[in-house]
Amino acid sequence: MADEEKKPVDFSEEEKDEEAGFTLPRCALPITGLLVLMLAGAIIYFSMGKYEHISQGTFVGPGKCKECHPQQYASWKKTRMANSFNVLRPGEKSKEKRLAGLDTEKDYTLDTSCLPCHTTGYGMVGGFVSIEETPEMAGVTCESCHGHGGSYATTVMDPKTPNFETATARKAGLVYPPTEVICRECHNSRSPFVGMNYKFHFDERVRLGTHEHYHLKYQH
Repeated sequence: MADEEKKPVDFSEEEKDEEAGFTLPRCALPITGLLVLMLAGAIIYFSMGKYEHISQGTFVGPGKCKECHPQQYASWKKTRMANSFNVLRPGEKSKEKRLAGLDTEKDYTLDTSCLPCHTTGYGMVGGFVSIEETPEMAGVTCESCHGHGGSYATTVMDPKTPNFETATARKAGLVYPPTEVICRECHNSRSPFVGMNYKFHFDERVRLGTHEHYHLKYQH
């Protein structure tokens, strides 16, 4: 009788694992792969950081605007918009807060429902983080009305080339002149300081509530 032909033994993955002393479930590989992807995603998200990430469109702060517009900057510093963050401090505007049903002694400087309208760029790249980290972004600054300067300041609008075209700067992200829609993001009936019948008079507030509008040296 001829010897039976010996066939190679085909160990399955589980049999191999058994030889090694453990059994690897068949579903382990897909689950492990998913966990690796989730871990990699978390590492990427937290390593980039919301405020450290550099991109076109980042907020640059009023100091950058001041380089070309010192008169407007000096005028703006005196406005309520520039100092609107102070309203959130304990004891400030006590009469108005009392009428609005707010706690006059509460510190609202960390209140996430207040910060979007009392700071600039809150929660956005280069925007307000805290009064300790980004004091220059407290209050309603230039970029609240004119758009984030990272896309046009020092590029299209460069002191070295002051004869830029306004239309080109607008295409790059400049908001000029500011629109009523931008103002109404904060000047609306959701503010605790006004009632449901609040009416925002855009033309009047632009004239009285913002900085002086000086004649520009260069025509754009």
